[in-house]
Amino acid sequence: MSPDRIASAADQRAIERGGLTRWMPHAHVYDALAAAAHDHGQRPALTALATADDTTPPCWTHAAFLTAVTRAANLLRRLSPAPRVALLLPPLPQAWIGLWAAETAGIACPMNPALHDDHLVALLDAAEVDIVLTLVPGHAAGDIGARVQALRGRCATLQHVITVGGDADFDAQCANERGDALTFEPERAPGTVAALFHTGGTTGLPKLAQHTHTNQLHAAWGAARLYDTVPQDVILNGFPLFHVAGAFVYGLSMLLSGAQLLLPPPAGWRDGAFVARAWALAREHRVSILAMVPTVMTALLTAPRLAGDAHSVRLGLTGGSPLPPELAARFEAETGVPVRNILGMTECAGVIAIEPALAPRTAGSCGLPLPFSTVRIDGAGVLRVRGPNVGLGYTDPARNAGSFDDGELITGDIGHLDETGRVFVTGRAKDVIIRGAHNIDPGAIEEVLLRHPGVAMAAAVGEPDEYAGELPVAWVVARPGEALDEAALLAFAAPLIPERAAVPKRITVLPALPLTSIGKVYKPALRAKATERVLLERLQSTQLANAMAVRVDDRSGRLVAVFTPRDETAAAHLPALMAGFALDWERA
Repeated sequence: MSPDRIASAADQRAIERGGLTRWMPHAHVYDALAAAAHDHGQRPALTALATADDTTPPCWTHAAFLTAVTRAANLLRRLSPAPRVALLLPPLPQAWIGLWAAETAGIACPMNPALHDDHLVALLDAAEVDIVLTLVPGHAAGDIGARVQALRGRCATLQHVITVGGDADFDAQCANERGDALTFEPERAPGTVAALFHTGGTTGLPKLAQHTHTNQLHAAWGAARLYDTVPQDVILNGFPLFHVAGAFVYGLSMLLSGAQLLLPPPAGWRDGAFVARAWALAREHRVSILAMVPTVMTALLTAPRLAGDAHSVRLGLTGGSPLPPELAARFEAETGVPVRNILGMTECAGVIAIEPALAPRTAGSCGLPLPFSTVRIDGAGVLRVRGPNVGLGYTDPARNAGSFDDGELITGDIGHLDETGRVFVTGRAKDVIIRGAHNIDPGAIEEVLLRHPGVAMAAAVGEPDEYAGELPVAWVVARPGEALDEAALLAFAAPLIPERAAVPKRITVLPALPLTSIGKVYKPALRAKATERVLLERLQSTQLANAMAVRVDDRSGRLVAVFTPRDETAAAHLPALMAGFALDWERA
C-alpha cells in the first residue's frame, strides 16, 4: 500500500492527484487483510491481555490472524449461504476474528451487549440476523450468553448461536475448517455491504447504518496515514467492537499497516486494575499509540506513572466527544505524549477528519478531512461530508431524511473550516447526547418518561461533565393536578430505558418547558440551564459561590459560560475551574 504521509492539505491534494485506486487498491476487507499478511506475515497483529497482570498473553501474527479469519469465514458460510452475524461479545480476540470473518462471509452486525433484551431482539430482527456469536452462559466476561439463549426464541430469523468458551465452542469449530483459503468467493462488487452498525440509544424501530467495504477501508486507511502509522507501531485499543472507533479508527487502521493491536482485559477502561497498570503495560509492550477519549485521558493522568513508562508512546488519539483544549495541553505537559483529535460518525465508518500526527496540534481543531473527501458548511452552519467513507444510509430508507442527502452525510455538527482546511466544531444542531464516546438518543429517555401517567411533557439533554463530556439529564412537566416526585420518577424510568448509559443523572420538574414559536421544545435553553446548574455547583464546591456569578448564553448553537468575578483573586481560579469542560467561557 501507499506510504503517503500527510502533514497538510497540500499533501492531501498530492495524494488525490495520484488517484483513488493507488491510494486504496482493495475493494474488500479480506483482500486488504490478506495483503497485510503477505507483507507483514510474521509481525505481531493482535495481543490480548486476560488480566492486568498477564505476563504470557496470546499473540497472533498477521499470517496467523488471516488464517483464523479464513477458518471462521468458512465456518459461517457453511452454516448459512448469506450469513448475517451478530457479534455480542466483549472485545476478546474471538470478537476481532469474528468481525472480519462475518464481513468476509456475509454481513457483520456488531451489537452492544449492555442493551436491554427488548432492544436486542428488535435489532436482531431488523438486521435479519441468522447467526449470533456470543459468550457461553456463565462466562466470566459477562452474562450476555445466558441472555441470548433466553431470548433466541423471540428472534424471527435466528438459526445458530455460536459460543466462546466451553465445549465445541467457536475456536473448536473453526479448527475443523480450512485455513489456507476460502471455500467460497466473496462478493466484491462495488457497494457490497460489509456491516450494519446500530446507532446509540435509538427508539422505536432500530436505526442501522450500512457500511460498504469501501467505506471501512477508506476510513481506516485514511486514519492510518494521518497517524503516520508504521508496522512497528503498537496501539493500546480498549474500545468495544460495536463502536466504530474500536473497529476501524483504532483497529482496522492498524491491521492494514502491519502494526499491532494490544487488547486490554475484557472490561477495558472500566477495569480498575488495568487502569492502574496502564502506563506500566505501555512500557512492557512498547505501546506507541494510545487510543483514548477525554475520559480515558483524565483517568491516565491520575494513574500511577513512573519515569520512562511513556517513553515509547509517540501519540495519543482521542475522539467521540469534544476535547477540552486545556485537557489536551495538560496531558501533553504531564506525560510528554502529543495529542491528536478525531471527528467521526458511525454513518461514515468512524472518520471524517483527523489532526495529522506530522503537524503541530491546532487547539480546538478536529483536523484535516480524509483524502478524496470533502467537508463543507451549509447555509445553517452545519458540516456536510461527501466521500468514499460516507455510507449508503440506513437499512430503512425512510430514516435517511436529515442525515443523508444526495450522497452527503449531514453531521448535525455546527462548525467552520479555517484557511488551512482544518475542521472546527463549535456546536451541535443534531439532538444527541454524547457520553464518553457513546451517542445517546434523548428520545429513548423521553419516550420512557412519557409513559408515566403523571408526565405531560419530557425533554432530555446533555449536562456538561469533566469526566464523561456529557451526562444525560431530563426535564418534565406534570399533568394538571398531578404532583411528581423526582426520585420516584427516576426509579420508574431507570429499568425501562434501553441502556444503562442513558439513565438520567437527574430529573427535574418544571412548570413549563421552553418552546419555539411553533411549539417545539427549545433544547438549547435547557442545555444552557443544565450547564449553568453544573457550573454553580462547581463554584460552590470551590467556595467561590459568593465571589463570582455565572450565566450561560446560547450563541448560534454553542454555549458560552460568562463569569463575573467580584475580584481578581476569584478570577484567577477560572482557568482551573473550566479546564475539564469542553465549553467556551469568558470573563464579563
